Amino acid sequence: MKFLPLLWGSLKRRKARTTFTVLSIVFSFLLFGFLMAIRQAFRMGVDVSGADRLLSIHKVSLIQPLPISYLDRIAQVPGVKLVTHSTWFGGIYQDPKNFFGQMAVDPETFLTVYPEFILKPAERQAWLADRQGAIVGIATAKRFGWKVGDKIPLQATYMRKRDGSLGWEFNLDGIFTGAEKGTDTSNFYFHYDYLKEAGPDRGTVGWFIERIADPKSATAVGKTIDERFANSPAETKTSTEQAFAQGFANQVGDIGELITAIVSAAFFIILLVVGNTIAQSVRERTSELAVLKTLGFTNRQVLVLVLAESLLLAVVAGGFGLLIAWTIITVTGDPTHGFLPVFYLPEYGLVLGAVIAVLLGLLAGVLPALQAMRLRIVDALRRV
Repeated sequence: MKFLPLLWGSLKRRKARTTFTVLSIVFSFLLFGFLMAIRQAFRMGVDVSGADRLLSIHKVSLIQPLPISYLDRIAQVPGVKLVTHSTWFGGIYQDPKNFFGQMAVDPETFLTVYPEFILKPAERQAWLADRQGAIVGIATAKRFGWKVGDKIPLQATYMRKRDGSLGWEFNLDGIFTGAEKGTDTSNFYFHYDYLKEAGPDRGTVGWFIERIADPKSATAVGKTIDERFANSPAETKTSTEQAFAQGFANQVGDIGELITAIVSAAFFIILLVVGNTIAQSVRERTSELAVLKTLGFTNRQVLVLVLAESLLLAVVAGGFGLLIAWTIITVTGDPTHGFLPVFYLPEYGLVLGAVIAVLLGLLAGVLPALQAMRLRIVDALRRV
């Protein structure tokens, strides 16, 4: 702490240069924070997918339905504790651009398989008792200003009612939240029985979700399920929920690699900027460093002093950039207004940002610090 005035005085030596360097670091870490939030959003719940859940879809494609009769046969597979199902609805709310997931499910088994969806007990009971009822995640409820008790009209795209009409109306019985930050709270769920009764009863569902007794046996249980329906008109493909979510996220491209490339390029440029700033500061203070050595500062102390200056600049400015990013993301939420299922700056992103700030300070300051350490008093004073 006793050297802090020296560090502060060095940074104030060229106020304009220090200001622009600080601003460039702050902006870079602000960009880093948003990119980490976007990366987390495109993982689409991969990190919070249940380790004890499997998904069985049609072997050809996710859009191909499976017979509902498979439900009982899957339930008999050793290792399967509970089976539920889900069917994509694909309706439109007011405008096609108002996209959000809508699925027909069996409410009781669905809520048991997905305990991370938190509903108030009264809302849960209301939904279970209301054949025309629905629940929606808090993200979508906030997006459209929905509240419990509202009538939600959806225009079907292919799920026509038996009378030929496309208009469906649902009673909003509950709004669920997520047990964790990464839980997807953007979807809309309603009774499969309502879909079956009011629409064409084709005896099919979109996919099955199995809750298994032992996550370690996921591969074996999935293989047994698929073997049970091998060579049938509708063969299945079963995988862990996490693997399915990761595969779905990969369909929009390898966001992780793209973001890594952008962040790497940005921080390489900032490394050059900070390194140049510290190097110029050392060159301008050659005589001052010589005086410090004359007064008894050791080579190691001079080395630490220059490194501390670089670290102070990088850590303070980087931390401020991360704080701004976290504040904006926390306060404003999803800037796409519902396109991204989750949008937040994860804790590992903050930790990674802090590590990068420290490394940036060390790498930018190491060469100027070595130069200052090797500086000979006679040579330095000769340049005055």
